[in-house]
Amino acid sequence: MYKHQLKADFPEEVIDEAERFSSKISEKEISERTDLRDTTFFTIDGEKAKDFDDAISIKRVANGYKLFVAIADVSHYIKEGSPLDVEAFTRATSVYFIDRVIPMLPENLSNNICSLMPDVERLTFTAEMEFDAGGDLVDYNFYKSVIKSKHRLTYTNVKKILVDRDKDTSSRYSDILEDLMAMEELALILNNKRRMRGSIDFDLPEASIIIDLRGKPENIIKAERNLAHKMIEEFMLAANETVATHLNWLNIPSIYRVHNEPDHEKLLAFKELAFNLGYHLKVTSRLFPKAFQRLLEEVKDQPEEMLINRVMLRTMRQAQYKLVNTGHFALATSDYTHFTSPIRRYPDLVVHRILSETLTKKAITAKRSAELEATLPKVTDHCSKQERVAEAAEREIIDLKKVQYMVDKVEEEFDGFISGVNSFGFFVELCDIFVEGLVHLSSMDDDYYKYSEKEHMLLGTNLKKVFRIGDMVRVKAIKADVDKRQVDFELVEKLK
Repeated sequence: MYKHQLKADFPEEVIDEAERFSSKISEKEISERTDLRDTTFFTIDGEKAKDFDDAISIKRVANGYKLFVAIADVSHYIKEGSPLDVEAFTRATSVYFIDRVIPMLPENLSNNICSLMPDVERLTFTAEMEFDAGGDLVDYNFYKSVIKSKHRLTYTNVKKILVDRDKDTSSRYSDILEDLMAMEELALILNNKRRMRGSIDFDLPEASIIIDLRGKPENIIKAERNLAHKMIEEFMLAANETVATHLNWLNIPSIYRVHNEPDHEKLLAFKELAFNLGYHLKVTSRLFPKAFQRLLEEVKDQPEEMLINRVMLRTMRQAQYKLVNTGHFALATSDYTHFTSPIRRYPDLVVHRILSETLTKKAITAKRSAELEATLPKVTDHCSKQERVAEAAEREIIDLKKVQYMVDKVEEEFDGFISGVNSFGFFVELCDIFVEGLVHLSSMDDDYYKYSEKEHMLLGTNLKKVFRIGDMVRVKAIKADVDKRQVDFELVEKLK
């Protein structure tokens, strides 16, 4: 936290402002909103989550589905220029560590008044979307609302119901079984439609670190991403895209989440690598995401799958927040923004404010448009920067815990795969525990190895041994340096 200048504590005036809000909603406020308290909403989040900023509901209609995505109406409480707003802008995002969260908003808002907990009335901003049986959006509407969530579900429970067909869990949530099944149907339809247009999903496994009460890592396991995760993901993507399309159509200055095409030089190098492996990547004057997606499908379950996935990912640029809407390459969409997480992301809060203005006024004035065009670039630049800071801090803690986990495992042998190759050796990610370490070239004294940057491999000049991304190897842990966040391995043998 000190290294990345992250503050856990809020200034006193910010705490005071947050504490002044009451969780009780007045009848006057309810009368000015669409009353959805009798509509069956529920949240689906992780076991440890406390900041529930989205709730969902679904209805079957004549030719498809009507999906309601209700998002915490944070903009109702945080007014532009207030101490709360200034602090939220400065932080720009919540930061999620293994054992704690540094929230963007004080706890009374993030975990209480704005959190869509079950059985309590909450102010929301709803995106109502109607999809036909093929997943095409046929109608939509945005409005301020009030809801009363019926259940707080977890990804695990939803998986038990929809995938495992667990009778006890299904019985506990019998009142929403039909809703969950309709949501599964719609999510699969939306996912297929997104895939058909070329949306890229790497779906690479991530580590989940289990720590004890003292913060010591006890185990490292694969983080689960089941049907429930994918279901919520599809609905949030749909809401974000619909809001972006609407704002773009209105031609109003706003914040967009943009993801540009890969760097051309990196792309050509990747195309050459794919060609050398026997695959053709269609690149003309520009690259269409569908070409990447087709290649991923082509290499699925093939020996080259790991290499293609990893190198393709490295050709990608980072997504950013921008005033100018240039589209989202990886999602294969011309319009995308962030609307669904205003408790933990400042750009979402700004988008809420802009969208709210479109509901209360017939048109945004030329003066207001000029004002937004002048102020939003500062917001987008700062939020993009703070997002990188948060990612770096979160990644650093994960790396630290991984090295700590390996300290008492020095001299043990592990199977893993080569995750990266460079001129001084290759990195190996251990199977099952997701720890990455370096096999230094200086420890490989059986031959003289040359590095081929284009082919991402090391080649022995005499024995002709090849080491490239995706190759399976057996290694021995020889050092775990906590200060440097570094694990060193020694090659035992290359596996077939």
